[in-house]
Formats: sequence, C-alpha cells, structure tokens
Amino acid sequence: MAWILLIFAGLFEIVWAYAMKLSEGFTRLTPSIITIVFMILSFALLAYAMRTLPLGTAYTIWTGIGAVGSFLVGIFILGEPASAMRMLAAVLIIAGLVLMKLSSS
Repeated sequence: MAWILLIFAGLFEIVWAYAMKLSEGFTRLTPSIITIVFMILSFALLAYAMRTLPLGTAYTIWTGIGAVGSFLVGIFILGEPASAMRMLAAVLIIAGLVLMKLSSS
C-alpha cells in the first residue's frame, strides 16, 4: 500500500509542478490554487508512505517520479527541447529509481 501511495504522491508532484508553471509566479489564481492543493496532497501521501518505507527510498522515488514526469510534461505539453543529453539524463534517473526499488526490502 505504501508503494501505491508513494506513486500517487509522485504523480501529484507532477501536477503541482505543472500548475506552478502555469501560475506565472503565483499571479494566476486557479493554477496557484491547484498548485497548493496538489502540494498538500503530494506531501501528505509522501508522509504516509514514509511511515513504512525508508526515508532515502521514499524521498528518492518521490522526487524521481516528479522529475521525470515534469520533464515529460515539459517536452510533450510545453514544447521544451528533447535533446539526446536530456533524454539520457531522464533514462539515468529512471534507472536509479528502478535500482532503488529493487534494493528496498
């Protein structure tokens, strides 16, 4: 159950990061509210998952999901560049996440 909550926490991190971008420095109300709501949800789920998962594992997976997910949102929704170096970086982050999951008990 903790792993499922952690995945949702990571997905909510992607939502709040994207909404924060759309908020234009918290100058737009709706994206600002979405950012705050999903931040709270993301942190709450992370905290709950950390009750049973190790700190290093939970935090690494949470930030990794958020980082790679935000990277993909940037490419596919915001039209950011998808250079070979950026793609390699994303693959390395994913490899690290897989290794972190495999190394946890």
